[in-house]
Amino acid sequence: MSAAEFAATQWTRATGAGVDPHEYRRVTDGLASVDDWGPSFVSTGRAYLDRAEGAGSSVSAGEHLLMAARWFHLATLAPYAEAGRAAAEADHALGSALTVLEPGARRVSGEGFTGWLRGPADAPATVVVVPGLDSAKEEFLDLVSALLARGLAVFAMDGPGQGVLAATTSLQPDYERVVGRVVDALGVARIGLVGLSLGGYFAARTAALEPRVAAVATVSGPFRLDWEQLPPPVRDIMARRTGGADAAREFARHVDLAALAPRITAPLLVVDGGQDVIPGVTNGEPLARLAPLGSYLSVPHGDHLLGNARSDWLPQLSDHLWHALGNGA
Repeated sequence: MSAAEFAATQWTRATGAGVDPHEYRRVTDGLASVDDWGPSFVSTGRAYLDRAEGAGSSVSAGEHLLMAARWFHLATLAPYAEAGRAAAEADHALGSALTVLEPGARRVSGEGFTGWLRGPADAPATVVVVPGLDSAKEEFLDLVSALLARGLAVFAMDGPGQGVLAATTSLQPDYERVVGRVVDALGVARIGLVGLSLGGYFAARTAALEPRVAAVATVSGPFRLDWEQLPPPVRDIMARRTGGADAAREFARHVDLAALAPRITAPLLVVDGGQDVIPGVTNGEPLARLAPLGSYLSVPHGDHLLGNARSDWLPQLSDHLWHALGNGA
């Protein structure tokens, strides 16, 4: 795949993550090959670190640091020998930004997870945001902002094989164990849960098996995976994140919610994009249909993660969690 083709496939994901579309074009138009992706995106992230250093206010510095975190994370979307370092830089930039902008934000880490708890200490409920196959807590800052705006506390996390933990851990299908430890560490009686892409599977599985999940939403989450039909790039990413092709095949075999969906008793919203068609991936409609309190939102023009259609689902998803957690009028 050429650099231009790869940039086109990542366009709505990158802009949905919050980078400036014009800057994205400038950076990607200068790529001679996909091999240049990681170094160019890291360079752009470091330019934002420089801007933060010279900023005229703490707010400007924090905003530059948040943008740096986005670019460092996006550097990891293409094969890149320094992906682990880029993820670490994303993690550090996000932490530096929150230290400046939200002194009350708290880093919470434990076995198999790390992330940031944001929002008021007396928030009526806490939502945990779960990333997917090659995403991370730095990718969904606008989702976090939408939830914070509704008065909720939010814990955006990296789990095994994700974000800053990808270099030292591998993806695990039994993600409910990780979320259980998160809930213990947060010290709350119940949570809302949002999962994006493969994180949608993790969230749905957790909602079926962890009784402290009181509301759940998925975005572009798979109901089932068929390893043999998955495109080679997806299989390659999964192999890298699980520890090899055999481990990836076994991992994919577990991704099937048919038996678990009827056990999800919490209110569930499933969001899919009508243009999100990936061979080997069964999208979320069966999950919504089989879950006792499931509802389904399909956005016809939405693609994977619906970065091209945020206004069509982000407010509704945020309101779903707000109402389901007992905070609606």
